[in-house]
Amino acid sequence: MAIIITDENFEAEIGGKDRPVLVDFYATWCEPCSVLGPILEKVAKDYEGRLIFAKANLDDIPLTAQKFGINQIPTVVLFGNGSPVSGFVGARPEEVVREWLEQFLKEAQKKVAVPAKKAQDNVEVLAQEYADYSQKNGFRLNPSEESVKKIINGLLANEKKYGKIYCPCRRVSGNLEEDAKNICPCVYHRAEIEKDGHCLCNLFVK
Repeated sequence: MAIIITDENFEAEIGGKDRPVLVDFYATWCEPCSVLGPILEKVAKDYEGRLIFAKANLDDIPLTAQKFGINQIPTVVLFGNGSPVSGFVGARPEEVVREWLEQFLKEAQKKVAVPAKKAQDNVEVLAQEYADYSQKNGFRLNPSEESVKKIINGLLANEKKYGKIYCPCRRVSGNLEEDAKNICPCVYHRAEIEKDGHCLCNLFVK
């Protein structure tokens, strides 16, 4: 049976779970929602034990909808550790839903199961990864260690809040497909380095 999500219980029902949470954002007056709903219920039943299934009536969750940019329905979001991992908008066939879920469920489970490293360890690990990435791609990491630390702390803050290391200098819209372009290193950084000598955040420089 699906958990019913409201603004009041959202944090309690979504955060701190030992399994990913699949949330169906719908409305009773939405015809595509009525088509997708039974499909999600069937799929969720088959994945019982691997995920938690929840439903959220858009009319009952204005604050949550605003927070995550849910402005179209049906919208389906898979949460791991209280943050969105993946999702889609609109009714989709059962086989497409299953393929999508299988693809991202492992990632979500990993986020739930693996404890986060200490913040300082994460900063150092990411700094080294970005330094290696810069060298391989013909540019450099910002020579200021303090600047790099601030930028990476911003990336980690976005990861904690949204589930992805979104560029801290760009707005997170809530549109998962569009926001994916802002996962560092973002799709814009090469052109920005070529044009301005650095990416928007100044993490990478010529």
